[in-house]
Amino acid sequence: MVDKASIGDRLAPSAWADSYRLLVGLALEELAAADLEVLAVAAYLRGDDEVSVDAWEAAYGRYLEVGENAEAARCACWLALTLMLNGRMAHASGWLSRAESAIGDKTECAASGYLLIPELLGALAAGDADRATGLAVQAGEIGASFGDPDLVALATLSHGQALIARGDTASGVAKLDDVMLSVEAGDVGPIASGIVYCAVILECMQVFDVARASEWTAALDSWCQAQPELVPYRGQCLVHVSQLRQAAGDWEEAVAAAALALDRLSNPPQPALGLAYYQEAELLRVLGSTDAAAEGYARASRAGYEPLPGLALLSLDRGEVAAASAIIMRGLREACLPTRRAALLPAAVEIHRAAGDREAAAAAAAELDEIAAGSTSEVIWALAKQASGAVRLDGGDISGALAELRAATSRWQKLAMPYEAARTGVLIGLGCASLGDATTASLEFDNAAATFASLGAESDLARLRPLIDGLGTRSRTEWRGATLTRRELEVLAQVAAGQTNPEIAEELAISRHTVRRHLENIFAKLGVNSRAAATAYAYEHQLL
Repeated sequence: MVDKASIGDRLAPSAWADSYRLLVGLALEELAAADLEVLAVAAYLRGDDEVSVDAWEAAYGRYLEVGENAEAARCACWLALTLMLNGRMAHASGWLSRAESAIGDKTECAASGYLLIPELLGALAAGDADRATGLAVQAGEIGASFGDPDLVALATLSHGQALIARGDTASGVAKLDDVMLSVEAGDVGPIASGIVYCAVILECMQVFDVARASEWTAALDSWCQAQPELVPYRGQCLVHVSQLRQAAGDWEEAVAAAALALDRLSNPPQPALGLAYYQEAELLRVLGSTDAAAEGYARASRAGYEPLPGLALLSLDRGEVAAASAIIMRGLREACLPTRRAALLPAAVEIHRAAGDREAAAAAAAELDEIAAGSTSEVIWALAKQASGAVRLDGGDISGALAELRAATSRWQKLAMPYEAARTGVLIGLGCASLGDATTASLEFDNAAATFASLGAESDLARLRPLIDGLGTRSRTEWRGATLTRRELEVLAQVAAGQTNPEIAEELAISRHTVRRHLENIFAKLGVNSRAAATAYAYEHQLL
């Protein structure tokens, strides 16, 4: 029988690896229930999943033998939770049933709180934030009453997630910060600590709180570094490091971190593998490797992660505008949570603009602006300003567009996100050029080109070069024509060919009302008032 210090001391960051080596060589029947719990946790942290499962099962049986059913149920719950984390859902369900059976009529125990966690997660997944909130509060109260800090931590984490899902981001983030302080203080066990670290950072990324995500990622990295033999959380940590490095403009480090994350998450496959594939594909897309990006998105999908909005933007980069529109619209129809819609709406604005659907682009920008008004995220605020500026630019409100776009650029610079600042700068350059200010337009284009080149953003650089080349030869009037969207240029070409509105509608597979709206926009942008004048303008300024 191994007689050591308390379980908490034996599972401290500096001790659990030694506990594993001490216990793993002994027969399970030689170990007391407390020793089996230590072995189960330590084996899980070391990536020895089968030993962990066997130890939890033995601890469960040992507690049942001496009539400590509540403790047996708690072990069954932890076994179920670790099985869920490894994607073994059927086995996890079976152990949850065993936990319920072990409790029987004795519902007042810590295990009764742990049994609420899967139900709580199900409510979150189903979008029932109110039910999830109630279950989280209930689980937290049980954890507090039985002095179980791990249960309290998991409940507080879930409470924060539920509040964010309800749209109360500020309160939700406060809960996340609260639970992180408990983790950093060492009050929470190692498995729960790893779960909390990864979930909090993921939640911060989903609400575009880059500063908070960066802070907690650094804390997670330090926690992992203090435990060199730790396996389960290093891969997901590296995915977040890659995302943050990409945002900061260090794309070389971002690519390296994504590759290392895939290596650590692939064998055996971990739940975060799909996210890692998606992150790698996102980097490949902005670097211009479209075929490799497509395969990356496919791998993410096969691993259970929906590759949006990246897949839609890849279709747009390939010139497949109709496909991009279908993908992003389907994604928005399925997305209910504001945080998820906020991730899709900037892409929707870009795709709708490319499709010439100014009404849809304006609606997406307005929704994003509404989400930003209720969000604490500076990133969402900047995205909303950028989207609004782009839509105003298409509508001919150049002064209003420039005000929005400069506000976005200022925020991107404050956040030290150079890629987004450069993309906004291109839009500012277009606005300045349309007002005849070629000097400022050239400055904006050159600055953006330098940023794209330093990052390796080949697709953006390729789209920018024609604008730079044409700046010195186009007149102010011609730059007014350059604000026409792709769809408006298609309509203008049909007008120049002598097609009527019904014929244009049939040819482009759009409604007559949409044709009429596009013509109104074209006339307004070009400063003409007839089809003949628009046709003459198009040929005179080589818009076709």
